[in-house]
Amino acid sequence: MAYYYGLVDMGSNGIRFSITDLSPKTERILPTIYQDRAAISLYDVQWDNGQAVAIPASIIKQIIQSLQRFKSTCSDYGVEDSHVRIVATEATRQAKNSEEFRKQIQAATGWKVELLPKEVEGMVGAYGVASSYDAVNGLVMDLGGGSTQITWMMTEAGEVKISDKGSISMPYGAAALTRELEVADAKGFKGREAFKSEVIKNLKAAIQDLQIPEKLMQEAKSRGLALYLSGGGFRGWGFVLMSEHPIKPYPIPIINGFHVTKEAFHDTAMVQAAVQHASAETAPDIFRVSARRASQVPAVAFLVSCLAEAFPSINDVYFCQGGVREGMHFSHLDPATRALDPLVTATSPTAPESVTELVNLLFSSSPFPPTSHQKDSATSSSSNKNNCIFSTPLLTAFINALYTHAALPKDLRTGAALRSTTTGYYAGTHGISHQQRALLALLLCERYGGVSALSPSEQDFYGRIVQLLPEGQAWWCMYIGRVANVISNVYPAGVVREKRVEIRARWTQESKGQAVLHVEFTFGEREGGMGVWDEGFQKALRAVEKVGKKKNWVGDGKGYKVEVRVNGKEYGSD
Repeated sequence: MAYYYGLVDMGSNGIRFSITDLSPKTERILPTIYQDRAAISLYDVQWDNGQAVAIPASIIKQIIQSLQRFKSTCSDYGVEDSHVRIVATEATRQAKNSEEFRKQIQAATGWKVELLPKEVEGMVGAYGVASSYDAVNGLVMDLGGGSTQITWMMTEAGEVKISDKGSISMPYGAAALTRELEVADAKGFKGREAFKSEVIKNLKAAIQDLQIPEKLMQEAKSRGLALYLSGGGFRGWGFVLMSEHPIKPYPIPIINGFHVTKEAFHDTAMVQAAVQHASAETAPDIFRVSARRASQVPAVAFLVSCLAEAFPSINDVYFCQGGVREGMHFSHLDPATRALDPLVTATSPTAPESVTELVNLLFSSSPFPPTSHQKDSATSSSSNKNNCIFSTPLLTAFINALYTHAALPKDLRTGAALRSTTTGYYAGTHGISHQQRALLALLLCERYGGVSALSPSEQDFYGRIVQLLPEGQAWWCMYIGRVANVISNVYPAGVVREKRVEIRARWTQESKGQAVLHVEFTFGEREGGMGVWDEGFQKALRAVEKVGKKKNWVGDGKGYKVEVRVNGKEYGSD
């Protein structure tokens, strides 16, 4: 396949194999065709009784066998040999027999191992983080097994800006810290405190050395900096935080896009207690936290406590899936492609023919003019634009996905739409936040009837998804989703050949000062008047009216009264 690219990431904690589809239409979200992992820690195998040793011959043999299997897999998928790369990081750089190790791999597979310099490794990791959201502005850290990299990042119009010095690499990987803490603890309390002081000092020095831009510094003073985290050590920390989230069980099993406050992130006692509890025989394991990752939690907790003192201005913390695979591929995309909205890109393959016309029609049902809608910025710590459901990318993605589940049996449509961004059709989308997943899921669910149309097994999940939304957004999802259902009844194939309906919305106030949203549907003569509309059409209109009744409001219980008019008459009056 001309657009299939294979990549082997030989990291410190494991070796990852992947095939990515870089077809032009969807390359922004780096669709994964195949992925596998060999649980071989190149860091651990280079230590024996506290002494550094060369990579053992038996381990080299295992790695070569895994690579040969991947070579066969690439052949099965039609990946051209020139489209396969092997990249190695800290553990391979530091290996006593690094050169011989790499020669054996090339002799056995025909693939040359690319040894990434420290600064390049950090830059690749930074691009992986950039791929993980539609906008990134703040500090970026990548925690591997042998080292951690840190830099600042600002993205705009597909351009990724980081420090002129690239990323600063420090020997504070999860596995490396575990070993260093053992040495420090052997010296008693003072040994650990001395090591902590050293780490904090080096972290502060790294921030000074990176020369954070004035724009980010001003942001730090006003509302705090955002911190974006990648690498296995931080992902494990994130999954523990997810398991302890106030929303239980947390509804989105995807680390990318997960957001926590600095208070939750810095709660090292809670995280360590959760891991210790999970280690008990009677306690369930924590999702996506292996025994090895759990064993590294004390070391990560130590680093997090150092970060709390070294970077007191951190406010919001975002977790990223982006690593070497994502960074290598994303760095080679042109800025115009990188600037594409991930959610729009992911839904574009299912878009109906008349996307633009349908998006404009949906906007007309809002009392806000389309020109005021800002581009959705899912992770910008400098604004709350991601909280606004009236963003052009989000509503475009909604229209793109509006007909995806229409052919399913009625028993399944609503539930499948609700799950579409977590375990369903769009779940694999890379580059979107959990809030964006929740918004699109609820919009699609409401398009097919909302909570009342869900099976009992799905209604609890609906309630947990609603809790992920900012204040007042659940009601707008109900309203827009139900208006979209009317539109889909008017244009069942998503094709606008002629104007069949106009929608207008405006605000008024009742005598008590309560805001009322007036929505008027004006249908063309083709529709023949209300007398010939079928039950489904009538039900869709009634659903819009019902969203204005307080007893139907969900989530935080906030909403607005709605009055519906059809062809100049109050709906239901004739």
